[in-house]
Amino acid sequence: MSRQRDAAVLALPVGERDHAHGPANAPVTLVEYGDFECPHCRRAYPIVKEVQNRLGPRLRFVFRNFPLTELHPHAQHAAEVAEAAGAQGRFWDMHDRLFERQFALADDNLIEYATDLGLDAARVARELATHTYKAKVRDDFMSGVRSGVNGTPTFFINGERHDQAWDVEPLAVAVEDAARHS
Repeated sequence: MSRQRDAAVLALPVGERDHAHGPANAPVTLVEYGDFECPHCRRAYPIVKEVQNRLGPRLRFVFRNFPLTELHPHAQHAAEVAEAAGAQGRFWDMHDRLFERQFALADDNLIEYATDLGLDAARVARELATHTYKAKVRDDFMSGVRSGVNGTPTFFINGERHDQAWDVEPLAVAVEDAARHS
């Protein structure tokens, strides 16, 4: 597989600030810039789960917030509540809940999800009201902008933007190809 010289690359390498699922030494890292209110990201959610199941420990998945606030009025708070859950060690549980319940992302729903997940809901409500994680979400967003992201979902495989289809087969093939060539 030849690499394009002008392919968009991940401007901010994956690091400690990221939410990662899978081993740090996996041969493939799949990064998604996503928006919890985006219907395309909702469609990508089970596709990513399938790719994770297929590759198992050969894949590390990273989710970065890219809320398209002009299109999705609840996206910013959803991203902030995911970060608040992350501060309590439950980012991935909230990530999944937000996509599974994308039709209900008002602030009351977000606090209800925090309660359902066993989080300190009063703390989450305070953090949401004071925008404790607004800067983290903005940092994710800006790293996406610097990486050439202009829509969601946008995927990067081992630091290089995946510009092909992201249905299950094309994405799985691209990720498996990256695993073979790592």
